[in-house]
Amino acid sequence: MKSRIELNVESRETGKGNSRNLRTEKKVPAVVYGAIENVHLHVSEKEIVKYNVRAFENALFTLKSSNGTANGKVVLMKQVDVHPLSRRPLHVDFFALDLTKTVRVSVEIKLEGKPIGLSEGGLLNVVNRSIEIEVLPTDIPENITADISHLGLGDALHVSDLKVPEKIKVLSAPETTIAVVNVQEEEVVATVAAEAVPAAGAAAPAAAAGAKAGAAAPAAAKDAKAAAPAKAKK
Repeated sequence: MKSRIELNVESRETGKGNSRNLRTEKKVPAVVYGAIENVHLHVSEKEIVKYNVRAFENALFTLKSSNGTANGKVVLMKQVDVHPLSRRPLHVDFFALDLTKTVRVSVEIKLEGKPIGLSEGGLLNVVNRSIEIEVLPTDIPENITADISHLGLGDALHVSDLKVPEKIKVLSAPETTIAVVNVQEEEVVATVAAEAVPAAGAAAPAAAAGAKAGAAAPAAAKDAKAAAPAKAKK
């Protein structure tokens, strides 16, 4: 069974003023929703910083609280709003789970092995690093592994190629690309061609300027001839 982490939370009053006071005390306003009536809580900022990382992305938390409605509930940390500059957590959304019902979550794809295409001059391009799945909360995997050692030049790994347990339902489209081994030479040619376009474009105005100057020369000569004094008749 998937392990759970105990998280201490307490009730809070709503309102911007109250939330502001909590943050000055290094506490983060939170709300719990889902398989529960919405409950407004606060939690230690230190705890949120600790668990708001990829390693705990789909961790199950058991709430410990004097609030009877929240106490003992198993939740996912669904969303953490952070300050754009300080990166301190401002608010947390917890999703209360019904352990008998499936949930939709995003799970990381862990690639294993070295593609044979790399030894042939290829370049590995990881297109998608996670997929969407539907599974019981207690069966959420930490990640899904995929062997890419067999990929040659031009080969790709798609969602349909992944091997997942029967208890997991994959929601991402089967044709979605996870990783592909590209041919480096093609990318170099494309880059050179792209860099050549501005040069050609820059030459066009110069050519136009030259043509304009050429066209102006006869006109200038004509004007000079007209301006020259006529020879006096003997």
